[in-house]
Amino acid sequence: MGETAATSEPVATIIACFKVCTLCGETWKSREAFLADPCVRVIGYQPYFQDLEAGVFLFNHDACRTTLAIDASRFTDLYSGPTFTARKTETEDCPAYCLRQTEVRPCPAECECAYVRAVLDMVARWEKGPPG
Repeated sequence: MGETAATSEPVATIIACFKVCTLCGETWKSREAFLADPCVRVIGYQPYFQDLEAGVFLFNHDACRTTLAIDASRFTDLYSGPTFTARKTETEDCPAYCLRQTEVRPCPAECECAYVRAVLDMVARWEKGPPG
């Protein structure tokens, strides 16, 4: 009693990484490696208007033809421009980009959502590395 037996079971090692593909298991160790991968394309943003950073950026992983969702909060530190407090969604100033999931252009409106759209544009224009 009170003794613990040693086990020969392998101990799982947790390796920090930015993202693992949910279909093929490819692993990207950093955000920069993920964004530079020529097999990864941003295809849109699904907003959560109550908390914009809880919305998700959507990416296609062309190597296995799956779509990956990553919280916008994992990218918003890339932004250093102005932020606005008023939401202009569905007003005459709004081009409604946030309402079209596959729209990746930055928003010209001085809107609370504009900074996330600017980040999405940066991600969409990220320089890709060589294939393979």
